[in-house]
Formats: sequence, C-alpha cells, structure tokens
Amino acid sequence: MIIESSNLPGCLRITPKIVRDVRGFFIKPFVEVEYRKHNLRTDFAEEFYSHSFKGVLRGMHFQTPPFECFKLVSCLHGCIRDVLLDLRVGSPRFKTCEIIELDAENGNILYLPPGIAHGFLALSESATVSYKVTSAYAPDNDTGIKWDSIPVDWGIKAPIISTRDSSFQNLSDYESPFVYNPEETHL
Repeated sequence: MIIESSNLPGCLRITPKIVRDVRGFFIKPFVEVEYRKHNLRTDFAEEFYSHSFKGVLRGMHFQTPPFECFKLVSCLHGCIRDVLLDLRVGSPRFKTCEIIELDAENGNILYLPPGIAHGFLALSESATVSYKVTSAYAPDNDTGIKWDSIPVDWGIKAPIISTRDSSFQNLSDYESPFVYNPEETHL
C-alpha cells in the first residue's frame, strides 16, 4: 500500500496492492495496521455507496461541525473525476481545488480530512463510489457548495445534477466554519 500526499494539506492518495490473474483482480483497500502506521483514522461510523450514470455530477458535499468527518472515497466500478475543495480557513490552499481520477481498475482511494468539500463526475457509462466516514449522517449539518461556483473545469457543460445540489450556496457567499490546523489533518 502506498500512501502519499495530494496538493491539499491532509488529503492523501492511497494506492493499495492489486493482485491480478486470469480471473480478474483482488484489492484490499483497508488495512487497519497500515492506516494506523500513518496516523490515519480507522474509527469509521458509517459506510455507503452511490451508483451514477455517465454525466451525473454529485457534489460538492460535506458535513459541518460538530458532525464533520474524515472520509475514505473509492470508485468500486467505473471511473470518476473526483473534485476536492479546501474550505479550511487558514489553509495554504483555502478555496482551491484538486482534481483526481478514481477508477475501479486502479483501486485508488482518497483520504479526506474535515473541511474538504467533495464531489465527482461519472466518466464511465456507470460508476459506483464507496464512502467510509467517521461521523454518522446528520441531516441538519449535511450541506454543500454549488458545483459551478468553484474554480474547476468539470469537462462538461450540462451535467445531470440533483435539485438539492443545484440549490447549494455559491463558494463566494459561503462563510466556512472550518479552521485549518496542520496538527489535526489525520488523527
């Protein structure tokens, strides 16, 4: 397993070992001992997944304090353009984005600290995305930033998007409750 930093502080790219043979492949995305060696959270409260068709855009999602959470994100089927947005006041990358492609064949995973808004665009005919989170779903704290108000080229003009995601606040109007603390980017 390879764990390396992304361009946003505290966000990590995880590449698990893949065993391939004539049957296909085998991936072990979560190994508690390996995660703990790197001081990563392993106390996940919930796991869920979404299935999307090509052109579907989901995001930019996060939960506000006190229900903020660390996330593990992976693509179990297909391929997605994953977009991360740093909402942590004081971060050297505050209000900047990073784009990372995740796909089932590579098994790559993202580890995201609180204060990172997350969204993705399904690039393949369909895509299944898995999320593990360290805090239970809290409807009153579940929110987002409008997808087309962030500084990123999604590569699509008219994505398929929910009414809820289209109604989120613009990034320029959002007052973030998240504060960057380099000591708390992992544990």
